[in-house]
Amino acid sequence: MIAYCVEVYVKQGHEDDFIKATEDNHLNTIRETGNIRFDLCRSSETEGLFFLYEVYRDEVSVVAHKETDHYLKWRETVEPWMAKKRFGRMFEPLFYT
Repeated sequence: MIAYCVEVYVKQGHEDDFIKATEDNHLNTIRETGNIRFDLCRSSETEGLFFLYEVYRDEVSVVAHKETDHYLKWRETVEPWMAKKRFGRMFEPLFYT
C-alpha cells in the first residue's frame, strides 16, 4: 500500500476553481481499481495551501493513475493556478482504518 501526499499552493483568487477541478479528479480517481482513498484538505492556517492524501494498492496503481485522462486533465487545468510547483511524497501507511 502506498500513500501519496501532495502539497499544492494555489494562487489567490483561484481556490474555488482548484477545488472544483480537484473534485472531478477525486470522483474519477475513487473509481480506479487501484485507488483506496483520495482526500482533499485545505489548510486552516496557510491561505491557498491544499493537501491531497491519496492511497493506492501499489506503485503500479500510482503509475496507472498518472496516465488516466482525468488526472492529465486535472494537472493541465490546475497548473496555471499554482503559486509554486506542487510537491508530492510517497509514504508507506503503517496504521490506518
